[in-house]
Amino acid sequence: MYATKVKRMKWAYLYWFASVIDAIEMIFIVASSWLLFKRHDVSDVVKEGYRVIASQFTKFSYFELKKATSNFKEELGKGASEAVFKSVLADERVVAVKILGDVHRLLVYEYVENQSLDQHLFSRNVIGWKERFKVALGTAKGLAYLHHECLEWVIHCDVKPENILLDGEFEPKILDFGLAKLSQRDRKNPEFSVSEEQKLVKGNRLSNLVLEDGEEQETELTKFLRDIKRKFKSEEVTGIEDGVDTRLSGEFNRIQVEKMNEIGISCLEEDKNRRPTMDSIVQALLECEEGARVQSNSDPHSNI
Repeated sequence: MYATKVKRMKWAYLYWFASVIDAIEMIFIVASSWLLFKRHDVSDVVKEGYRVIASQFTKFSYFELKKATSNFKEELGKGASEAVFKSVLADERVVAVKILGDVHRLLVYEYVENQSLDQHLFSRNVIGWKERFKVALGTAKGLAYLHHECLEWVIHCDVKPENILLDGEFEPKILDFGLAKLSQRDRKNPEFSVSEEQKLVKGNRLSNLVLEDGEEQETELTKFLRDIKRKFKSEEVTGIEDGVDTRLSGEFNRIQVEKMNEIGISCLEEDKNRRPTMDSIVQALLECEEGARVQSNSDPHSNI
């Protein structure tokens, strides 16, 4: 009788142990299925989001755009492998049409009255300091959106005056994402990328200084900015003039020039951990804008 009782207890423990194992397996299966379903569900949501966005684009035939451009009559600009023409659509909207190479592939853009930034920085079309600061702030906001607010990080890799378009109010629009790269959100910040990316976003011109060698150009740009910063700190009068387009005839805001010079130097830091994020740059420029506004109100004779 005692042996029978012991035997029953052994079987009871065995059943209990097997039940626990089954329960653990069931929990594992349910949890795994939930995680897989959630990941699949998120992926589907992202894909659906992209599909909805893509569906909002209007498609035009080649013949529609050929007619709208009057057989590509009015050329707005030309690059190495594309040309841009002014176009008037059937609903009388004015747009810009870009032809990619010599094939019948065309892109339709919003028409901007003031063309690209390089047309104002490197030609006789001079814009004032207020407009220049507005362009800098707007461009920084655009890059901050690409870096911090998109579903995936977007690293433009080709930010330069030629790729900044200006509308009638000198609001900038970032153009040409041909070299852009996507990066997952769980990776490092775009601003902390390796130096290879740094040389792609620094631009190709500095006033009338044009150098062929990329490394030499970066050195000269850094040297130029550091020299101007030193002159600002030492209160050398010529320091301000050296760092600002002489065509402005001294009409600029010192606070904003100093801050933009400081930001320019920090963006060229070799140590990636010392480079600012685009969010912090936008915040610095906004604070600088407010400071300049206060200064202007308190001193009507200050340069603005």
